[in-house]
Amino acid sequence: MKQQLVLLPKAQKVLNDLGENIKLARLRRKLSTTQISERAGISRATLWQIEKGTPTVAMGAYFQVLFAMGLEKDFLKLGSDDELGRKLQDAGLLTKERAPKK
Repeated sequence: MKQQLVLLPKAQKVLNDLGENIKLARLRRKLSTTQISERAGISRATLWQIEKGTPTVAMGAYFQVLFAMGLEKDFLKLGSDDELGRKLQDAGLLTKERAPKK
């Protein structure tokens, strides 16, 4: 039996927006669903699911679609602007650093 993935509404909204951005990028390039699905090595049905933000589609399929449109470097931007994480790391580093004992 397949386990159902349940997302919080805010997380689903992010995936919906991602799917919409991917669809808009495809349309701006004037590429059909057939062209992108063939280049990405996925079915058209999977591409439609990606463009709808379906959470059960493998991350690799999302990447392949971005790669097929020349947007693979956008994947590297995920998590790169982690302001909160950097603040937490800096706070942790500051409390652990002490002058050496003489």
